[in-house]
Amino acid sequence: MSLGGGNFTSQNKILPGSYINFISAANASATLSDRGFVAVPYVGAWGSDKVITITANDFANKCLTEFGYAYDADEMKNFREVFKNASTVYFYRVNADGDKASGESGNLVITAKYAGTIGNTIKIVITAVDTQFKVDTYLGTALVDSQIATTVADLVNNNFVVFTGEGKLTADVGTILKNGTDDTADYANALAALESYGFNTLVCPTDDSTTIGLFVNYTKTQRDIYGKKFQTIVYKTAADHEGVINVENTVLDVNADEYALVYWVAGLTAGTAINKSNTNARYNGEYEIDLDYTQAQFEAAIKAGKFTFHRVGNEARVLTDINSFVSFSADKSEDFASNQIIRILDQIGNDIAVLFNTKYLGKVTNNKAGRIAFWNDIVTYNNQLQGLGVIENFNAKDVVVEAGLDKKSVTVTNPIQAVVAMEKLYMTVIVK
Repeated sequence: MSLGGGNFTSQNKILPGSYINFISAANASATLSDRGFVAVPYVGAWGSDKVITITANDFANKCLTEFGYAYDADEMKNFREVFKNASTVYFYRVNADGDKASGESGNLVITAKYAGTIGNTIKIVITAVDTQFKVDTYLGTALVDSQIATTVADLVNNNFVVFTGEGKLTADVGTILKNGTDDTADYANALAALESYGFNTLVCPTDDSTTIGLFVNYTKTQRDIYGKKFQTIVYKTAADHEGVINVENTVLDVNADEYALVYWVAGLTAGTAINKSNTNARYNGEYEIDLDYTQAQFEAAIKAGKFTFHRVGNEARVLTDINSFVSFSADKSEDFASNQIIRILDQIGNDIAVLFNTKYLGKVTNNKAGRIAFWNDIVTYNNQLQGLGVIENFNAKDVVVEAGLDKKSVTVTNPIQAVVAMEKLYMTVIVK
């Protein structure tokens, strides 16, 4: 069962868990968890109907088996963009409920491992070798599996097909599987499946406004109601929320999706440390980006909460590391538009929640001694942040851990002063 989490207005929660508010100060316009985790729903012609986890080290080797394409194929470009900076990606195929391609060769029945039209490119060739048979599996023209057998029962399923039937094998110059189909995309299922995973960013892989709206609402609900701190990367959508990054620039490559930069931005944002900013980050991906903007347009983009790239020499660089939040108020100042600050707040929210849920929830008595222990852990954690240059001017006396309104609750006040990277220089040169 999921633990409770998210924001609170009053101390009336039912589920056990951590409820944490982030607000701006009135005068203000333990262990760090790893970053680099991205969730990617995708439309494909091959792949599992479950969430699959792939690390940067394994990606090149798993492209063919998990997605049906070689690492250097154009169809893998968006995923290569993610892995420019991500360490781990959770993939979910949104159209995996189609039909599996299949075929027969004598006593042997062959069924594709996954549904999808790529299954229609699988071919089985059976060649007599003395008293046995060599059974080769091809994906297109690529030989992906070969084994020696006499009967169907001798065969072992591989990464592309499942063998069934009974009896002896017979030679066959080639059986091509048929009737594999791709289902229609179901992004709601993808978001539900990814809900139990922890990630730093979520890719919204479309320019369809209805689907983007689904992702934006999901993000707001997960962050504000259930306490899951991540940011979703969307294309040209004024979401006005710190959990949504609105990518402005268009990809110009022929046959490429114009919104494809969301993949690179998702990997970059997830892979960036909390004591770093992506302002002026160099785009090192494979796409040609539309950078034809004026200074006035760049200023307007910043005011509108658009994550924008600009030209510096022959390079594309991030103009400023912001999210889509623009409705500043006394409780949420313009600081919340800074992605670096959101990374800091999300890190604190996630880490303190993990600390409480694993060490204190249901284990430590809610008395003075128990609250002092929790206070000590929070102070230790904040000192780690200050040591990394993430926060400054921290004073342990400012942290308050008190009994809540009922015997099971504690309330915590944890003021922090975030440190961000320099972005503007104002210099006066005096000539004497």
